[in-house]
Amino acid sequence: MKAQMKSRKYLYGLTGLLSLLGFIGVFTGERSFLAFFGFAVDFTYFFMKTDEMVEEYMNRAASRAFYWGMITTAVVTLVCFFVYKYAGNTALLCGFAAGWGVSVAVHGLSIGYYKFKEGWGLE
Repeated sequence: MKAQMKSRKYLYGLTGLLSLLGFIGVFTGERSFLAFFGFAVDFTYFFMKTDEMVEEYMNRAASRAFYWGMITTAVVTLVCFFVYKYAGNTALLCGFAAGWGVSVAVHGLSIGYYKFKEGWGLE
């Protein structure tokens, strides 16, 4: 069990590599890529002591983000297709982009919330 927690700790930390995509925005002038620098905070998981509580709130945050992302993908795709009359591929692309953005935001906010609760002993 301890080895599994250690490997997940590195998996959580490796999501910080997404921040490297931010350099595309630096070198090409595409400002939307600069948002990927927000993933740099995930490197802190390499230095964090993991326990059952961290595993529990990471799993909760991931499942909450997954469901919100899927719901957003479906709603945005349907709205773009039926209301705005986008072509199927364009509507789906809008849905995927919105779903991914919402899931990243929900995951980050959920982790922040659980860390705050754990830090103040509110659980």
